[in-house]
Amino acid sequence: MTRTKEARDTAEKTTAQTAGTRVSPARKRLALAIIARLKEEYPDSDCTLEYDQAWKLLVSVRLAAQCTDARVNVVVGSLYEKFPDVDALAAAPVEEIERIVHPCGLGNSKARDISACMKMLRDEYGGKVPDDFDKLLALPGVGRKSANLIMGDVFGKPAIVTDTHCIRLVNRMGLVDGIREPGKVERELWKIIPPEEGNSFCHRLVDHGRAVCTARTRPFCDKCCLRDLCKKVGV
Repeated sequence: MTRTKEARDTAEKTTAQTAGTRVSPARKRLALAIIARLKEEYPDSDCTLEYDQAWKLLVSVRLAAQCTDARVNVVVGSLYEKFPDVDALAAAPVEEIERIVHPCGLGNSKARDISACMKMLRDEYGGKVPDDFDKLLALPGVGRKSANLIMGDVFGKPAIVTDTHCIRLVNRMGLVDGIREPGKVERELWKIIPPEEGNSFCHRLVDHGRAVCTARTRPFCDKCCLRDLCKKVGV
């Protein structure tokens, strides 16, 4: 199946799921305008977690919960040096995984999820990461955000990753109305974001959220590429 057909199929599925829900044409136009501006501002946006194999992104995404991507990128170096593939990590004692990933926080729960996930990849998928959303969700420690990231970044399929930057920014911009629950934000964005744009759009939101539309300081609206488009909700 081609990527274009996948995007079309996703759009049709989303349309069916949201049938009966009216979406403002103005909001769709706003979404397209924001996408275009962010493309110009951040043409090279990509995932900031470093990986060269799909299973490594699964590990990194789990470690990134309540931890910076920069720290995860450092920690996984030691993890992969000792356990270089799915089989090795699946066979590793949970206590040893925890000792290595402890700097990322929540070491015990993350180590248990990583161990169980690698065992499932080894036993059910021959060490490969499945390219099916529902099968990804069935993996230990994998939620919708992680599954969408894998689908978009690894397999090039339509995806919307509703991380904290995405949720904060789409509310400020007026693309959603006061919605904070990730699953609900994702559903609303599918209505207005073209499927083929979703994954890159979310990566650009991360870059914009770190550089301009910040969380811990007042956003730098004066230098924002969206200053004439953004609704500035709550700013």
